[in-house]
Amino acid sequence: MASSGAPATPLLYSCIAHNTTILTEHTVTGAAPSTSSLASLILPKITHTAPQKLTYTHNQTLIHYIADAAPASPSSAPGLTYLVVAPADLGRRIPFGYLVEIKNRFLGSYNATTTDFQNLPAYGAAAFNAQLKQLMVEYGTTKSGQDAAVKKVQSEIDGVRGIMTENIERVLERGERIDLLVDQTDRLGGSARDFRAD
Repeated sequence: MASSGAPATPLLYSCIAHNTTILTEHTVTGAAPSTSSLASLILPKITHTAPQKLTYTHNQTLIHYIADAAPASPSSAPGLTYLVVAPADLGRRIPFGYLVEIKNRFLGSYNATTTDFQNLPAYGAAAFNAQLKQLMVEYGTTKSGQDAAVKKVQSEIDGVRGIMTENIERVLERGERIDLLVDQTDRLGGSARDFRAD
């Protein structure tokens, strides 16, 4: 679904799909005709057994995606994939920031707990095409859009860092408990030897 009159953006193609059914998509004017066909190559390879954020390489383009897995929640819909194709030289921050934003907006428009994505037909969420186009231009061409993408990715990294720090603290706490148990075991072993000697 190519459109004309939009400013050039390095984000070439974007779609949201349920498993392999594309619900909404946008291709920028001037993108290679094969760009939109990349989704049909990638979507069947994506498993939704666990949430994923991955990138595939195809020639000089990168195909970035976020895949949701069960359970359904207001911020996640099992089986949905948010995908964007961009040139390799754009990196990963802007595309993934864009994907986080379209995921949030899409789930704001289509409630994950009440929408039956499995029974939506192909292009059943085509009303969202205009938002894809707008966000592709915003994130790909404007400084504020690129800054927003970086901030979104940074906030996700901070969230992961917080979880990792919490997990490390728990492991260290367990380690201290294990050290106490080892000390107590040594003392008990020594007491047992003293008891036998007496």
